[in-house]
Amino acid sequence: MTETIHLLNGRVVNEGIQQEAHLILRDGRIERICSAVPSSRADRVIDVAGAWVLPGLIDDQVHFREPGFPKKGTIRTESMAAVAGGVTSYMEMPNTYPPTTDAERLDEKHVVASRDSYANYSFYLGGSNTNLDAVRAVDGKRVPGIKVFMGSSTGNMRVSEPEVLERIFQHAPIPVVTHCEDDDIIAANLERYKAVWGEEIPARYHPDIRSREACLASSKLAIELARRHDADLHILHLTTAEELAMFEPGPIDGKKITAEACVHHLHFNDSHYAALGHRLKCNPAVKTEQDRLAIIEALKDGRIDILATDHAPHELEYKSNPYTQAPSGLPLVQHVLQVLWEHVRRGELTVERLVEATSHAVAKRFSIKDRGFLREGYWADIVVVREHEYPVKSENHPLYSRCGWSPFEAESFYANIEYTLVSGHLVAENGRVVGDPRGLALEYLR
Repeated sequence: MTETIHLLNGRVVNEGIQQEAHLILRDGRIERICSAVPSSRADRVIDVAGAWVLPGLIDDQVHFREPGFPKKGTIRTESMAAVAGGVTSYMEMPNTYPPTTDAERLDEKHVVASRDSYANYSFYLGGSNTNLDAVRAVDGKRVPGIKVFMGSSTGNMRVSEPEVLERIFQHAPIPVVTHCEDDDIIAANLERYKAVWGEEIPARYHPDIRSREACLASSKLAIELARRHDADLHILHLTTAEELAMFEPGPIDGKKITAEACVHHLHFNDSHYAALGHRLKCNPAVKTEQDRLAIIEALKDGRIDILATDHAPHELEYKSNPYTQAPSGLPLVQHVLQVLWEHVRRGELTVERLVEATSHAVAKRFSIKDRGFLREGYWADIVVVREHEYPVKSENHPLYSRCGWSPFEAESFYANIEYTLVSGHLVAENGRVVGDPRGLALEYLR
């Protein structure tokens, strides 16, 4: 039986407008957004006076590690972390084991998610050197995009054959989504540092090895290929001022080449390697303070269209390995909204722009059906944020990611995720997951 919920007195932010309003949720959807207190009965009434009511975040880049790496994370554990952090929908990457490179592997992930996912779910098809037929035949109504690793990262799914890469851009019927780093540049950098340090390269040199030159060369190539073949291209996790200069400012509407930035690249800079070491190791690397500030400016003027996490959990015991053996990736999805809220508090980002970059723009870019906005008739994916101190490391705030740690453990933020609703169901309250998995498969209007 579907619950009817009245969400009262919220400070609702949607499509560039703030308003005090009440939301009536019925059968999983938003039935009405109104200024008068509803007179109808509800199974549950939640008064959120003084709090912000936002569309749930849609994270277009997560690694939930299932199948293949259950000690790092599963769809169940990582989706719990997601909803605790206000993320109500996600698009998961194909570098699992076995990799998601055909329809059969996509079906297997959907079966698990339909049972275990607390958030709404979708899975990329991975491009490879050998699956061009699967790329051409992909079902665009259930798959967000074709993920192409133009540089090696966790899972070693790099498309290394130039001719295959060209054909993917030429024939992909849905957006091509790229990880852009140049392997040859990275390999040469690594050999130079190994000649000095051996395997024990200090973590602070990670952005010199996974260098800005490696990022820029690969991003340039992706844009050239997209323009040559009139392809839809979305470049993930940009990290350098030089790359950002290649993108057009303004709203996402009508763009065929779009860009994403990730929360950790907005929050950290290379000075943080001293304290965090390999816990900050990720691909592409966190770079300079000047790059961090350039990302913020690009987010303001629309060169960055979408904000995401690149959530990628690893066990701390492996993060403690020497540089060449320590894996890249950070668990981020549980605190993404709180980190971004700090930029709102500092005046670097408006709430309206935050909502656009984490919800509206994702829905537009990938043509998601009935999600990403607070609109009557749309699914009720909602996050309620109340401003007060939130220490990350606290007995009141469990870490849900299977890896059991966070790069933010030494920090306090000033935003509490008071409620998260997925398709009209309450799934998290004050940072704690409640109830059963309620996620549904995302649908795409293509």
